[in-house]
Amino acid sequence: MMVVVLTQCPAGLRGFLTRWLLEISPGVFVGDPSARIREVLWAEVRHYAGNGRALLTYSSDNGQGFAFETHDHKWHPADHEGVTLIHRPSAAAHPPVTKGWSKAAKRRRFGGG
Repeated sequence: MMVVVLTQCPAGLRGFLTRWLLEISPGVFVGDPSARIREVLWAEVRHYAGNGRALLTYSSDNGQGFAFETHDHKWHPADHEGVTLIHRPSAAAHPPVTKGWSKAAKRRRFGGG
């Protein structure tokens, strides 16, 4: 089993994938190709994705039962003792803190309009 999720990719790439996979929702493709075809399709996705993002997940003989790969995502797979986890960048988890008073707080505290 294989699932490909495309975000902000060219329409031609979506058309290309429909030759081998079924598009069940816009940008979401599923199918059951051989490992060789899966690797060729993923290479084509990475090549033609342009500025878009792509995610591939497929059945695998490991503890989780699946494996996945990403292309131009901020989140990346990371191996931790044989289990693949998602590594999120810390900047996305914690937005920057602004210092000082907001304009609304200044108006409430010091008056003004």
